[in-house]
Amino acid sequence: MSFQPIVPFGGFAGWKFLQRTQEAQRETHSQNAATQRETTYFKERITTIQSAEALVSDRTLRKVALGAFGLEADLDNTFFIKKILEDGTTNPKALSNRLSDKRYLAMSEAFGFDDLSVPGPLKVGFGEQIIQSYLDRSFEAAIGNQNSNMRLALGLQRDLPLLAAKDTSNDAKWYAIMGQAPLRKVFEVALGLPDSFAALDLDQQLRTFKSRADNFFGSPDLSTFTSPEKLEELTQQFFARAPAGESSQLGSTRNSVALALLRSAPN
Repeated sequence: MSFQPIVPFGGFAGWKFLQRTQEAQRETHSQNAATQRETTYFKERITTIQSAEALVSDRTLRKVALGAFGLEADLDNTFFIKKILEDGTTNPKALSNRLSDKRYLAMSEAFGFDDLSVPGPLKVGFGEQIIQSYLDRSFEAAIGNQNSNMRLALGLQRDLPLLAAKDTSNDAKWYAIMGQAPLRKVFEVALGLPDSFAALDLDQQLRTFKSRADNFFGSPDLSTFTSPEKLEELTQQFFARAPAGESSQLGSTRNSVALALLRSAPN
């Protein structure tokens, strides 16, 4: 039986519930029999993989690899993923460098099949890193099956502080957000930007993001989101503006389990 997360209600109140119970829920997810089978198999096999062909031809390895980068929707797009991995990242014309979604670039860079010296799978600790990322993101995906907004908020807590702390220019950080679909979605919703906004010229998008961030959060500088307080403010603003993202499959039994989890969670 697959892991079934508990998301009894939506909105910011539901987010606070998830924050209080996610440690227990993450542990349940990681100990699930199906998850254990996948991660054990990946750990045992990944050190034998030295090519994109070998990786994509194995469904379980492919599933864990894609899931580790939040790309599980591409599980059956084997030709596309093989092309991404074989092209690598060192050539500016490589496919991953030309795609706006930079999760593909991160995956190709990590596996490093264009690096003839030491591909990622042969590096010490590589398997463990991918497995941990897979556990984190597959948990988020399971949460997203119940409430898509909660998945976006979980990803925000992980990715934004890391990006905000990078030693790059503020504009470069904004462009990075514009190239990461989940982060971009959170900011678009929190800043009240319409779906058509993405069709604008990139420089105009950048100016708008910075101007709106200044108005809403007091600064256009993304480094402010290294502060837990500012990150919480952004998260709350996102939930205040986000349309309902919850599943309709919220029965009384699961609500009872949710209440039990809430009572047992640390204050």
